[in-house]
Amino acid sequence: MRNGLAYTCARILLLLVAFGLLRLAGVRGWALLALAFLVSALASYVLLSKQRDVMSAAVARRLGKSPGRPRLPRWRGMAELRARLEEGARAEDVPDAADVRQARDVTPS
Repeated sequence: MRNGLAYTCARILLLLVAFGLLRLAGVRGWALLALAFLVSALASYVLLSKQRDVMSAAVARRLGKSPGRPRLPRWRGMAELRARLEEGARAEDVPDAADVRQARDVTPS
């Protein structure tokens, strides 16, 4: 959690710095906001790559996606759902009486 908070604070700080520098450069209106987001995104991509890697590793560990930890199923009823879906698919494969009658009417005698 601390890693994510530090990364978020650094991103916000970069946005504010970009906003201030662009404002001093004379950019105004919507262009100021758009350029501030663009400049801060590019700067954070370069300057905060290490923090981003640390944060994403922490998030992956927390979600159980790290290689050292076995992944638990998200939903324990997955086998039940799969069985119900297969049962429904089998039921669709069985022709009903109307399909059989229609097939007999179309078939040449």
